[in-house]
Amino acid sequence: MNLAGRASRLVVQASLLVGLLSLGSFTLLHPYLSDDEQLYRQGRVDEVVSQGPVTVQSIEWKLDSLKAYTSILNEDGEAIELDAPAGSVFMLATLTVTPRKGLMLKDQGFSCDALLRDSKGNTWDDTLATGYPLPTFCGDDDHPFTMDKPAKIAKVYIVPKSAVPNLVGLTVEDFYIHRRVLITP
Repeated sequence: MNLAGRASRLVVQASLLVGLLSLGSFTLLHPYLSDDEQLYRQGRVDEVVSQGPVTVQSIEWKLDSLKAYTSILNEDGEAIELDAPAGSVFMLATLTVTPRKGLMLKDQGFSCDALLRDSKGNTWDDTLATGYPLPTFCGDDDHPFTMDKPAKIAKVYIVPKSAVPNLVGLTVEDFYIHRRVLITP
């Protein structure tokens, strides 16, 4: 075999090897890169909104404020007793929520979950703060909701003091279509 034949054979073999490696890599990585449910479960944020309003699952959300406190006070100015570890900080988020068409108001209330999130992907659930002047959940009998009428609510989160500088906002989610929105202050 002459030199030109060997060179062309080497080029074809190298091209075939690169093609097979590319196909193998694509076949192995495709399920991980394109699986929306898997990415959603891992905490993917689909949209970032500054304060809002943004509508997710027929609820319009607007973040009015997000502030850190050492204690949360009730209507009488007394500290609300919350189970918090030493060195914790209370993050108070004040939101305007509006139930929109398509949301079922059961007993003039509904589920309105929002998680506090930091830049590292950590999340915190809100804590019930009985006695706070604003309702701390959207099913309070004393504060009924009306369709298409905005109402103020408060969300109280207990976080370690070290996490406060890394907090980026609240996430609201649509579990059915795997959509997560980050609302930043």
